[in-house]
Amino acid sequence: MGRGKIHISRIENRTTRQVTFAKRRAGLLKKTHELSVLCDVQIGLVIFSSTGKMFQYCSDSTSMEEIIRRYQYASGNRIPQNSDAEIMNAEMRKIRKETQDLHLSLQRYTGEDLSCVRFEELLELENRLEESVNKVRARKFEILQQEVHNLRISTKQREEQNDELCHLIKEHEAAIFAHQHHYQQQIEMEPKPEQHRHLMEQFPFCGEEQPLLQLATTSMQPQFAAYQASSSSLPPNPPQLHEFSLNTPLYE
Repeated sequence: MGRGKIHISRIENRTTRQVTFAKRRAGLLKKTHELSVLCDVQIGLVIFSSTGKMFQYCSDSTSMEEIIRRYQYASGNRIPQNSDAEIMNAEMRKIRKETQDLHLSLQRYTGEDLSCVRFEELLELENRLEESVNKVRARKFEILQQEVHNLRISTKQREEQNDELCHLIKEHEAAIFAHQHHYQQQIEMEPKPEQHRHLMEQFPFCGEEQPLLQLATTSMQPQFAAYQASSSSLPPNPPQLHEFSLNTPLYE
């Protein structure tokens, strides 16, 4: 029983497509080698995968460059070989032309050398300049708005800092006032020099040790003065007191 026909179409599943590519590539390279050896032919095979990776096979009796030259000669599609000098000269001519065009465009944008410019080109140049001016004005307005926003933020921060400094100054002034008030109260509570001197005059021996006799005399002076005043009113000859000796009994 033979195999059925396989419908040849692109495999949508990426994993299945990669597996099929690896298997069939190996088989293709094997068949190419067998054909080259068995039939003594020169074969060049180049394969590029979907990811851009290159695979190649060339017969052992030749090289890939030789096969490509033979192909070009046989098909008549020979690639012209240019020297490096010609390539460099062509690139220099291209760069010079581009530089000249840019220089001419700059002169037109600055309003110089417009004598050879046509009316349509002048209209196009005017439209481009107007678009450029509008872009410059939009950018300028955007920068001004950003600067105004930054200034507002900076002003708000400065105001907050100023409020904090004012609050700190008020607290400092309140603390100084409370300290001065407390110090003034202490000064008012302390005795003044006149009061201190008055107290010293009333108590001349304040702070010193006074003799007992002097203290007794000082304390008895008012009583002695009162006794002198009362004794002046007594009769001149007081009654005689009976004499008695120590041996006389007090009570009979």
